[in-house]
Amino acid sequence: MTALDALDSDTQSHIARLSELAAERELRIGVAESLTSGMLAETIGAGDGASGWFAGGIVAYFTDVKERVLGLTPGTDPCSAACAEQLAAGARTLFDVDLAVSTTGVGGPEPQGGHAAGTVYLGWATADGDVGHRRLALVGDPEEVLASTVGAAVGLLAFHAEGLRPLGPRRGQENDGEDRRPR
Repeated sequence: MTALDALDSDTQSHIARLSELAAERELRIGVAESLTSGMLAETIGAGDGASGWFAGGIVAYFTDVKERVLGLTPGTDPCSAACAEQLAAGARTLFDVDLAVSTTGVGGPEPQGGHAAGTVYLGWATADGDVGHRRLALVGDPEEVLASTVGAAVGLLAFHAEGLRPLGPRRGQENDGEDRRPR
């Protein structure tokens, strides 16, 4: 049994589509995780041909690590839209990728920092400057909240990859003048 076999059919479908788009369009993908503690990176890394398009992920629980490594503004609520967007933007820069997604929130079972269990924010950032977030209000035990978060994050990656085209020559490669963008 592979890591993908354990996922629900929607998540499997999204990771298959992400794998296809990233390979076809020569996209680089990265993630920043707080809530999901590496589960998202594990899921994406199991995608077809991931070694050719998944640049990596970072797990950052401590706020000072988020600030120092990912550029989170000091004082930002770690369970907020602003945090999710800043983590995604930081991962996009750190990994020099075309698209990055982040996860942050409260997995439960108890509320934390004034936020109900299941309050989750996903952030995204693209190389062309698009940054945004999605708020989720999930129910279930912590394992269910984390699985739902990973599924939603993979879906968000696939959705945003649909609209991306490579911005030009890959990092560190010479441009021979040939336009390799899909038509």
